[in-house]
Amino acid sequence: MDTQEELKTTEDSALEMVDMEEEDTALTEERLKEEVLTFPTNCHQCNAPAETNMKLTNIPYFKEVVIMATVCDMCGTKTNEVKAGGGIELLGKKITLKVTDPTDMSRDVLKSETCSIAIPELEFEMGGHALGGRFTTLEGLMNNVMESIEQNSIWGGGDGAAPDVNERLAKFKVKFKDCVAANMNYSIVLDDPAGNSYMQNVYAPEEDPELTIETYERTFDQNEDLGLNDMKVEGYEES
Repeated sequence: MDTQEELKTTEDSALEMVDMEEEDTALTEERLKEEVLTFPTNCHQCNAPAETNMKLTNIPYFKEVVIMATVCDMCGTKTNEVKAGGGIELLGKKITLKVTDPTDMSRDVLKSETCSIAIPELEFEMGGHALGGRFTTLEGLMNNVMESIEQNSIWGGGDGAAPDVNERLAKFKVKFKDCVAANMNYSIVLDDPAGNSYMQNVYAPEEDPELTIETYERTFDQNEDLGLNDMKVEGYEES
């Protein structure tokens, strides 16, 4: 075999190795999206050993998110958590949906842990950290909100609460159930300073007449809550 033939053989082998490495990388990324990863953890309620399932999911017209679910075999506690990929966005995001039909309740919703929920018609607002991150339907999110209200001692009422508190809560529940059943027209507002929340556009890629998405510059206090004011982003390489 002469020198040119040896060089050709070496080049072909190198190209085959590069192709195999690229294929392995592609397969690894694809497997991450398809497979459910499991890792050990502890239950936040009883501290018993538990397992958390984690999956990478791509939301069309949005971004990739990580969904984690934990079930404790000891006390039965179930937790679901969702994290948007890519970190904090440059701008905050405010999503407003006008609910006019029962089919609106089946829209997919991603509410990050920094996103607040408001229903102006009910004069209701819930902070982001009160509910945590959720990836569900609008109906599922509304049910999560009601469960959180009923479990909260401030909202929950009960025998130890003043009569007027129980009465107001009972009236609120009736109106809230009407919202969940879409028996009335109302607006739901998701305000996320981190910009990592999402409401499905059922007309995508066309505009949704009932859905409004606004981006905005965060205030100093919002940046403070997100831990951004202490981050040094200028002249980092000089220090």
